Amino acid sequence: MNAPTEMSHEDVLRVKLEVLRREHRDLDEAIAALGDSTRPDQLTLRRLKKQKLALKDQIARIEDELTPDIIA
Repeated sequence: MNAPTEMSHEDVLRVKLEVLRREHRDLDEAIAALGDSTRPDQLTLRRLKKQKLALKDQIARIEDELTPDIIA
């Protein structure tokens, strides 16, 4: 009776997009907190910033896929 409903590809992308955005915000907060410390670990800062950029790229790809191209 309660058959599981399947999510469309677009719904899956929207959920993934929200998760990636949350991770991006969390990294932003971690970078800010680490940067505010008296002696921030530069290697860790660089790694976190690199992760943040990778997330930003993934977010942009998903947004491009979800946004239809408009031919003018």
